[in-house]
Amino acid sequence: MIIIAGMKVSSFIFLGMACFSAAFIDAISGGGGLITVPAYLASGLPPHIALGTNKMAACFSASSSFAKFAMSGKINWDLVKKSVMFSFIGAVLGVITVVKFIETKYLYPIAIIMLFGVLIYTVYNKNIGYKNEFMGLTSKNIKYAILMAFTLGFYDGFFGPGTGSFLIFALIKIFKFDFTNASGNAKVYNLASNIGSIIMFSIFGKANYMLALLIGLIMMVGGFLGAKVAVKKGSQFIKPVFLTITIIVLTKMILESIFHIDVVGKIVELFS
Repeated sequence: MIIIAGMKVSSFIFLGMACFSAAFIDAISGGGGLITVPAYLASGLPPHIALGTNKMAACFSASSSFAKFAMSGKINWDLVKKSVMFSFIGAVLGVITVVKFIETKYLYPIAIIMLFGVLIYTVYNKNIGYKNEFMGLTSKNIKYAILMAFTLGFYDGFFGPGTGSFLIFALIKIFKFDFTNASGNAKVYNLASNIGSIIMFSIFGKANYMLALLIGLIMMVGGFLGAKVAVKKGSQFIKPVFLTITIIVLTKMILESIFHIDVVGKIVELFS
């Protein structure tokens, strides 16, 4: 039997395919954790190892999609330099909380309610995110950005699924960005929280480093290609994808928390 990074080659191939798709989707609209976390768990990794390995691999895709958005001028550097550090701090505290104190299952009801609110608001406001109406930075919106960065950084370190969607929605609401610029700026915060999470999971020894490296290289390609598509297609393309992924994430979380159904995990088992 051929083993790659501690798992059967068939499981590794499926995990690689799943994570490539996740990175591609996440670069456009967020929601990659919908695929990656249950795929790692179904591959046999313990929960905390799965979370740590996922964060390490995801950092590769976040870096490549961030680079593409940056090269395309879709990042507001004045904004992120004043608030992105709080994503890092939030993630550090989030990882400490999930490893030492609280299980992630207690966050499901809150996340479901928040995602449902994002979905309803975005559908109801048909023109939201189509036009970039950013009017500049103020002391008020910078304070909101700091609160957003810390809260969602903590959420990302603690739990994760839906973080990209929450970031994009928050950036559109606070700064009136269109979906393309919101996606670009969201990648900076997401990268910062990933780095904070990686450091803490490494300190606690909660990661499969070889697997994270191999899957990370696969996700790097997916993330870059996804960002390239997002920049090229623009908000008219990103918004429908954002809504679709939000619906899928919401549905999956409801199925897991109420009916205890792990669809991705069942698919992975077929390849094991």
